[in-house]
This record gives sequence, C-alpha cells and structure tokens, in this order.
Amino acid sequence: MARRHWYGKEGLLGLGAALAASTCCLLPLAVVFLGLGSGAFMMTTMRWRPVLLPLGLLGLAAAYYLHFRERRRCRTQGCAMAGKTFNTVMLALATLIMLGVIWADFFAAR
Repeated sequence: MARRHWYGKEGLLGLGAALAASTCCLLPLAVVFLGLGSGAFMMTTMRWRPVLLPLGLLGLAAAYYLHFRERRRCRTQGCAMAGKTFNTVMLALATLIMLGVIWADFFAAR
C-alpha cells in the first residue's frame, strides 16, 4: 500500500488551521468592521471559541512538525526540499494569525 505524503503541504495545513481558529474571533470582527455582518453573527461564532482555538493550535503544531520532519528528511537524503520558501511563508502567516487570535481572545477583551 502506498503511503500518502504531506511533502510541500505543511504551510497550507498551518494556514488552514489558523484560519479555522480565527473564525471564532478575527473573522467575525473583520466582517463586522467591513459592515458585512452584525454583532449577532459575531456572538454566534464566539460560542465555538473553546473548540476552535485548541484545534487551531494543534493544527499549527502539526504543520510545524511536518515541516521540520521533511526538512530533516531532506537533509539526511541530500535532496532539495519541495516548496521550502512557500511553506516557510505560509507557516509564518499562520503563526501571525494564531498570535492575533490569541491576543484578541485573551488580552484585547480584558
């Protein structure tokens, strides 16, 4: 049976996890600020905060694990890492989004 590889997809996994986690805090806030939604939309999505934040952190941690595992594999085999720059940029963006979610969730509301 062929093994499914995540090569080159770590950045997308991290970004997806961060965006999913931000649906409870940053996304509704952006929608309300743009005038596309209401406070009721924001309150509805905020109920899922205890579920989405840990899932986002776990997804980001998994993305970093996959990234460093692939980097270690390429170093030992002497190959070029596929999508190294793209993954690094996506992981950095995902980390910034998660930091924004954590800041909005724990520090901005107090």
